[in-house]
Amino acid sequence: MTRGKTAVVGAATHGIGECPGESSLEMAATAGLKALHDAGVELSEVDALFICLPDDMFAGLSLAEHLGVHPKFTDCNRTGGSAPVSHLITAAAMLEAGEINVALLAYGSNQRSSGGKLSTPARPSPYEAPYRPLFPASGYALAAARHMHEFGTTREDLAAVAVAARQWANRNPEAFATGDLTIDDCLASRMITSPLSKSDFCLVTDGAAAIVITRSDRARDSRSQAVSLLGAAAATSHHHITSMPDLTVTAASESGPRAMQQAGISPSDVDVVQLYDAFTINTILFLEDLGFCAKGEGGSLVSSGAIAPGGTLPVNTNGGGLSCVHPGMYGLFAIVESVRQLRGDAASPISGAEIALAHTNGGTLSSQATAIFGLAA
Repeated sequence: MTRGKTAVVGAATHGIGECPGESSLEMAATAGLKALHDAGVELSEVDALFICLPDDMFAGLSLAEHLGVHPKFTDCNRTGGSAPVSHLITAAAMLEAGEINVALLAYGSNQRSSGGKLSTPARPSPYEAPYRPLFPASGYALAAARHMHEFGTTREDLAAVAVAARQWANRNPEAFATGDLTIDDCLASRMITSPLSKSDFCLVTDGAAAIVITRSDRARDSRSQAVSLLGAAAATSHHHITSMPDLTVTAASESGPRAMQQAGISPSDVDVVQLYDAFTINTILFLEDLGFCAKGEGGSLVSSGAIAPGGTLPVNTNGGGLSCVHPGMYGLFAIVESVRQLRGDAASPISGAEIALAHTNGGTLSSQATAIFGLAA
């Protein structure tokens, strides 16, 4: 993938929070149509679809039929919440090669209104099942416990992540969870899988998101400000948490540097960061692995207030999966917020932001994918 050869020209969300009466497919399709309108691109111009749904393994075929299009290519690659950046990498490569012209990436889930439980087809390892873990939460709890043991990270540090996310959400009309949240509130919340309590868990919501991506020369004609894809990379280290080589180091330590190398930047160049915060420990691990602080210093970084409104490193400026939206897979929402930040139409725009990083996670810290965006010339 070549730096800046492709660009996101449309981005949209739909049904954040609760969206009763719509299926996951209908939600994804509506978000897709909104993104196309945002881009000023006709549905008939779309010749590639990238989608995965929580309840349809043939989602690419279903979306094509639902929209009434006949794409050259569909991709339903499933790596959990990191899938949208994997889709983005494939779409960018195909666009640059001239195989396709306009790609629509979409996701939707009605998990809250259809039952209120996390929707996932994955299951614990048979080697883990006898210990009755809460899937996938207990895997993240293991990582948090190990980080505490190795580096002295505290529950107050984890709470600081949740509080910062809520502070951003309170500025975002789309966010599902708003209102006061303090460190003490988090420490007093119900313990679910030690050391993670309820406040350390992402939301269970409905929600859909979509983006439109095309070649940069074509992007100049888009209705909205185009946002260039500067670099993107993915890496997988394991599937089940018991096979994770080091519970304190994720494959973000591989995907992040490669994406930044493609983009020609370093962590200090990034103005705004969107991280897949399915659990509070994620934010700490990813800040370390992506190079925003040294390994073991993530806890002190988040507790310093750096990632909260007014801090030096704005993180999850929409409220993230902890307070804005988490409909099973959050990855595409991190991309949409990155685009909105660079266009200046986010709910809490960061003044002068020119470089945005979106990092996504799938499985139990299993699959990591990083994308770097910049303002199009």
